[in-house]
Amino acid sequence: MPRILGVDVPGNKRLEIGLRYIYGIGPTRAVEVCEELRLDPAMNTSELAEADIARIAQHLQERYMVEGDLRRQTAQDIRRLVSIKSYRGSRHQRGLPVHGQRTQTNARTRKGGKKTVGAIRDRAARKQARTDGK
Repeated sequence: MPRILGVDVPGNKRLEIGLRYIYGIGPTRAVEVCEELRLDPAMNTSELAEADIARIAQHLQERYMVEGDLRRQTAQDIRRLVSIKSYRGSRHQRGLPVHGQRTQTNARTRKGGKKTVGAIRDRAARKQARTDGK
């Protein structure tokens, strides 16, 4: 199991698939990296030599923003949107969809599980709910 930029890449995967485990590397970029370094994208990541792993890490650090730097940049962009009180920032703050999706139904990924709101029919349960809320 090779370790590239602090990420354990599974050894039983093809190189082009294994590179995707690095944050910021998707399908297209993984193939680009293989082509630029003249590595076979079909080879298993366990077959990589230490020199190849070092070349991949060096190439990714020089050319692309990946892993910690990219996560930091993304978080900083979101903090900026929140601080200037933009619409997108307020959606991030409230945990709602940011890109205009509907929220009356769906949006469960952003909103979390359903929270049923309504009347409690049983008298004892209603009394218990009132005391829990105080």
